[in-house]
Amino acid sequence: MRVAMIGAGYVGLVSGACFSEFGVDVICVDEDRVKINRLQAGEMPIYEPGLEDLVSSNVDAGRLSFTTDLKAAVGGVEAVFIAVGTPSRRGDGHADLSYVYAVAEEIADAMNGYTVVVTKSTVPVGTGREVEKIFRRVRPDGNYDVVSNPEFLREGSAIEDFMRPDRVVIGTKSKRAQDVMRQVYRPLYLNETPVLFTSRQTAEMIKYAANSFLATKITFINEIADLCEALEADGQDVAKGIGLDGRIGRKFLHAGPGYGGSCFPKDTLALVRTAQQSGHPLKIVETVVGVNDARKKAMAERVVAACDSSVKGKTIAILGVTFKPNTDDMREAPSLDVVAGLQQGGATIRAYDPEGMAQAKQVMEGVKWCETAYDTLPGAAALVIITEWNEFRALDLHRVKQLMGQPVMVDLRNIYNPEEMAAAGFRYYCIGRAALPPF
Repeated sequence: MRVAMIGAGYVGLVSGACFSEFGVDVICVDEDRVKINRLQAGEMPIYEPGLEDLVSSNVDAGRLSFTTDLKAAVGGVEAVFIAVGTPSRRGDGHADLSYVYAVAEEIADAMNGYTVVVTKSTVPVGTGREVEKIFRRVRPDGNYDVVSNPEFLREGSAIEDFMRPDRVVIGTKSKRAQDVMRQVYRPLYLNETPVLFTSRQTAEMIKYAANSFLATKITFINEIADLCEALEADGQDVAKGIGLDGRIGRKFLHAGPGYGGSCFPKDTLALVRTAQQSGHPLKIVETVVGVNDARKKAMAERVVAACDSSVKGKTIAILGVTFKPNTDDMREAPSLDVVAGLQQGGATIRAYDPEGMAQAKQVMEGVKWCETAYDTLPGAAALVIITEWNEFRALDLHRVKQLMGQPVMVDLRNIYNPEEMAAAGFRYYCIGRAALPPF
């Protein structure tokens, strides 16, 4: 079986590589010649654990290739996946569908014979209908079906999510298209993965509803954590206590500096705008968006408070700048607001991240980037942990204390134990628990 993946970004590259691992012949298309040249040379444009080896093995097997020539790639394939970006549109927060529509026109012009056109990009409800209109206009004689197949990949564990998903959602009522999609996902059928066939609109809504619900869980536990601090309760124990309820579940109940990344911020905002436009506003999701934006900005204030209410002229050490570990993605990362807020307060920033510094340098100014975590520390007035990379979980606390100007740690991910930090002589501030003075 042969498929084309239009867009070699995060979703397209991971999906294409995983489909090729299933035994499908995949050609990934992207208009960015530099990116395609890098991929053809075996260089990954993004960091995702296991992706480089997966791409390499399938390129060597002849099942995966890369090109900028959409027309040549689309001719003769059974399915074409649209996996281009849908960023928030400036000014109104709606998803920018210009890339999706432009690619749809190119595919319609290039396709040869019956083709299943699959939207894998995250798109508002009704986008599939608009894509079909484009195909009718460009190729009124065309033989095709337009399908929605949303992705549910978590950065940092995307390959595992693709290979062993909780479910696969496919939006189409066409029996012929369903048969093609069953063939594409055949290995998952053999593993008895739940496959849900719905209408296109329903599939599109499932993606937005899922991301908005998870964003709501994160925002809920963040607000509960703040209340726990005020009432001298333990926010982490509260999260465990409610997470053990099977109706609630443990996942996405980790208090922190707010959600970021390429999905939750833009998808919640897009759903809010879609709902408002339809006359059925989603007040809960509107609140989630507002609370999360405010929370990321408030994290800098926590650091300032830990530094005796002023960071002017002080050096602050930052560990972790990506929005989550195991990725180099800086999109909507809480660190952007934290660093900017501290700089506005007059602080000098030294920072280290295992994978994200190359991307961070493009969006952060005035930061001194360091080679190791310990290089950020000499003379620092506070150490701030923003991203919970594993290498930050077992720092040599004696060495940390010796290097710092003041033994102050602001742990926005709760990866250390307050009692142990106090015993080690630190003023330790975390999320959801009152600060403990050094013993």
